[in-house]
Amino acid sequence: MNVLKKILKSFSGSSANRVNEMPVAHEVQVPAKDEAPAPAAPQKVEEKTVYPAGEVPIPGVDNLPDDELDRLNKLLPWAAFVLDSKGRQFGVAHSAIKRNVPQAMPDPRIVELDRRIPLRDLTVFEIGCFEGIHTSALAMHARRVLACDSRIENVVKSIVRCAMYGTSAHIFRWDAEEALPAGVSVDCDVLHHVGVLYHLTDPVGHLKTLLPHVRKGVMLDTQIAPEDAKALTYESGGRTYRYHHYREAGREAPFAGMLDHAKWLFKDDLLALLAEAGFDSIDVANFEIQRNGPRILIYATRSSSGS
Repeated sequence: MNVLKKILKSFSGSSANRVNEMPVAHEVQVPAKDEAPAPAAPQKVEEKTVYPAGEVPIPGVDNLPDDELDRLNKLLPWAAFVLDSKGRQFGVAHSAIKRNVPQAMPDPRIVELDRRIPLRDLTVFEIGCFEGIHTSALAMHARRVLACDSRIENVVKSIVRCAMYGTSAHIFRWDAEEALPAGVSVDCDVLHHVGVLYHLTDPVGHLKTLLPHVRKGVMLDTQIAPEDAKALTYESGGRTYRYHHYREAGREAPFAGMLDHAKWLFKDDLLALLAEAGFDSIDVANFEIQRNGPRILIYATRSSSGS
């Protein structure tokens, strides 16, 4: 019943809370007549529990009997998994070669993001929540988490995953190919943007629409155009941008873009877009050549961000 309440609460757009966050009770004493009030006791500062990678408790799963966990893993079309405290899978591997190992919890990129921009009192907006693994980790670190995905099944899986971890986030369906969602404020302190930009047909328009809503910083992890690729061009916002054409499998493939192709931006153009949006500290933290092409991890911040 508690899990069901959490799921329903997530649909209502409740703000995310860190695990084990409990209010601190303070006893109030009335001073005797003519007696000076006693100095206020120092406020107790809540300590955040930090777990080693792979050892984060999953309260809603750890105590499930094996047969009930098996039911949970068959209820939804999972395509990735984590391990509970007993080493059991929560979720399912996508295939024998893709998402076939336990996913890191928390992901090292989120740990590094929190080191660079402490998330404790901030609002984070996650683009592409997939199955809620990153969403749950962000909700353990940040004050509030917004998360979206273009596939409604991923929205449901993320809500369930967060509920099982004992966290919550405002999770909603939004296709990043479309205009900003009506009735939802996407204003945030930090943008978590992992594995989505290279699936879009207009990545420039997407960033130009979204980045003005980000007050402090961005973590952007995306594939980019190979430097030796044939450069095509397209127009967005009255300007022409280079791109590499990449074929996509469409809606039914869980790791593909929603349309028939995507435009991969060139590295210099992507960095220029971030700079033009006001992010004056841009760190390329990782660059590697993967099977499909080059991939880049960027942490970008504004020096004049609001408090």
